[in-house]
Amino acid sequence: MDVSHKDRGLNYGDGFFTTVKIDSGALALWDYHLMRLQECEKRLGFPALDYKSLTNECQEIAKERNLGFLKVLVTRGCGGRGYGLPEKPTPKIIVTQGDLPSHYKDWKKNGVSLGYSDIQLGHQPLFAGLKTLNRLEQVMIKQGAQNSLFDDVLVEDIAGNIIESSASNILVVKNGGVFTPKLDMCGISGVYLRHLCSQLKVIEQRIQRQDLEQADAIYICNSLMGLVPVKSLDKQIFDVHTALQLKEEIEAPE
Repeated sequence: MDVSHKDRGLNYGDGFFTTVKIDSGALALWDYHLMRLQECEKRLGFPALDYKSLTNECQEIAKERNLGFLKVLVTRGCGGRGYGLPEKPTPKIIVTQGDLPSHYKDWKKNGVSLGYSDIQLGHQPLFAGLKTLNRLEQVMIKQGAQNSLFDDVLVEDIAGNIIESSASNILVVKNGGVFTPKLDMCGISGVYLRHLCSQLKVIEQRIQRQDLEQADAIYICNSLMGLVPVKSLDKQIFDVHTALQLKEEIEAPE
């Protein structure tokens, strides 16, 4: 689909997106993805989108694939002077599809090695939790991860709080409790994390490096790979067998 060079999403990152897993020809957790799109629409001041037509379009695409992903990207369209908004925005919706990352299967079976990113996330509560098109921080974080000896990296904010990995949320298991970082200042509130939070008691709180040193297990998760155990964090080693057993208990309500 062609995108105008004047599109506000291209020029200013004025928009949002969600990435959906296609499993057996169906849209996994689609209701949660719709809720996130609607939240972004409301908080960013977009006009109401036609979610019924969007759902029908995405379902038709999913029927043609057994396994893969579908990405819904929404921009505010063209118009306005500079940063100024157009009087009557005409949002542009772009739907694309593709194969799941090949390494996810190995990650789920054998776990991931994590380091720490040198890049810290800035605070902007106005956008906290949203999956906007402003992802330059994540681009630089991923660049660092790709140049490291680890599979991925954990990211802190400017206050030293653990927030997320380069492209997923975090779950921490300690003394039978399940915890996840509080995302009121920055970070993305992922669909799979929201799904898990609806199925079991997950406590949101500030988490720092010393808290992870005392964890029984750590997981990363997103809507494409589900829940993935961490086998090591920097020099800290976790028992993947135990983590996989706990994983079954955590995901059992699904």
